[in-house]
Amino acid sequence: MPSPKIHRSPYPDVEIPDATLTEHVLGPAARRGDAVALIDGTSGEHTSYAALAGLVGGAASRLGSLGIGPGGTVALMSRNQPAFVVAFHGAVAAGACITPLNPVLTVAEAARQVADAGATVLLVDDATVDKGHEIAEETGASEVVLDRSWLDPNQGQPLPERPAGLDPARSLAALPYSSGTTGRAKGVMLTHRNLVANLLQLGAVWPYRETDVVCAVLPLFHIYGLNVIMNLALARGATVVTLPRFDLETYLSAIERYRVTRLHLAPPMVLQMVTDPRAERFDLSSVRWAVSGAAPLDAELATRFEERFGVPVVQGYGMTEASPGTHSVSEQDQHRAPAGSVGWLLPNTEERLVSPATEEDDETEGEIWVRGPQVMAGYLHDPDATASTLTADGWLRTGDVGRVEEGALFIVDRVKELIKYKGYQVPPAELEALLLTHPAVSDAAVVAMPHELGGEAPKAYVVLSAPVDPDELMAWVATRVAPYKRIRALEVVDEIPKSPSGKILRRVLRERAARERQA
Repeated sequence: MPSPKIHRSPYPDVEIPDATLTEHVLGPAARRGDAVALIDGTSGEHTSYAALAGLVGGAASRLGSLGIGPGGTVALMSRNQPAFVVAFHGAVAAGACITPLNPVLTVAEAARQVADAGATVLLVDDATVDKGHEIAEETGASEVVLDRSWLDPNQGQPLPERPAGLDPARSLAALPYSSGTTGRAKGVMLTHRNLVANLLQLGAVWPYRETDVVCAVLPLFHIYGLNVIMNLALARGATVVTLPRFDLETYLSAIERYRVTRLHLAPPMVLQMVTDPRAERFDLSSVRWAVSGAAPLDAELATRFEERFGVPVVQGYGMTEASPGTHSVSEQDQHRAPAGSVGWLLPNTEERLVSPATEEDDETEGEIWVRGPQVMAGYLHDPDATASTLTADGWLRTGDVGRVEEGALFIVDRVKELIKYKGYQVPPAELEALLLTHPAVSDAAVVAMPHELGGEAPKAYVVLSAPVDPDELMAWVATRVAPYKRIRALEVVDEIPKSPSGKILRRVLRERAARERQA
């Protein structure tokens, strides 16, 4: 077999210390003293770095009294707020692993994750208390509410010493759930070293300063919000403004009020900022840098953003399984990056472009394989999925097809079947399995269709065994899944196109959905 054609980062390697995630992110907090770490964008309440360190120490002690320690797992279901940060790092400082939950998951969906992760404590905010009761009853986890006491400075304690036996290279710090390249959601095992490595890799190309202010409006339960926004900013001594959800006027008002300097965006946000005339009413002159992630950003849309706001919006690329970053346009290179590219490999990261059919390397285009210290340890309880995603020598098969020009990566297609709605993963197999439980459905296929606000959205093709109204069928699905997984269009067909082996020919249906959308 020919030797692999390996692409390497143009940036110098970074040294990765033997540190836990909380040691790396909050170790310098005490010396930062009264510098503002967190601002609750809803209430305006400020939390200093010194206070944050104390609150995290108190949270670690509080969770320790519930039996949380090394080897344990805590489930965290909360909107973006300062208490999320305190709870996350409190659990990690105690030696436990956090599995973050999307608050819009149904009780059944959330309970499956809590049970699979083996979480013994479930932390919920005041908006999800009722759902939390049901999840706790179903799983046996202890439920704790993130109330005002989690931000009470009288509860503060010093950050604890590293728990005995905790090895940053092996011990898990986070267990987000991802569908990988296809199928059901699986626990992505991210070690302390994985997450710390990615913070240092990103920090090498995005030189945050203590004077920077970022707005955490993208969800912190998602790896992008968790590590790229929250942890990176705090590790660099910047200020993080939390907002519970994206509302254009609230978001722009926060940028203006708190003089936000760095924007972390997703393509639907970029689209709304470019097209909505309300954006002209706000002073965004403090912004000097913007990055878009979670899904590909159209080059024309990026150009329109820069023309409107005078700030280039660069792209990054990665996946939950890579903590998440593997590629980005560096701040110093933002003006020379090829339009539409996601940039260059991060430090300490390698890449191969491999033919999905032959698994032979191609120097210019193929499935993107990456290798580096940020790549996950594997999938929890799923050695088969791990083996199909990670090679024996450490390459992560991303499921995306890319090409390289001038050393920069362009995402050109998707091998994996996942649908990305507003950056959220929607596995079609999950929706297909649900549709097939309806008594009127004999066969089903779900594919991505173009969607103006979401980028793409699920469309279902179904074969019926009994009459049912398509809108009624979509409403039936909507009551059983999180809102972002809802089917946005449904078409009744005589048969689902399949290969001789019975595999759904999704490309045929995707092309059909695209043509129908344009008609």
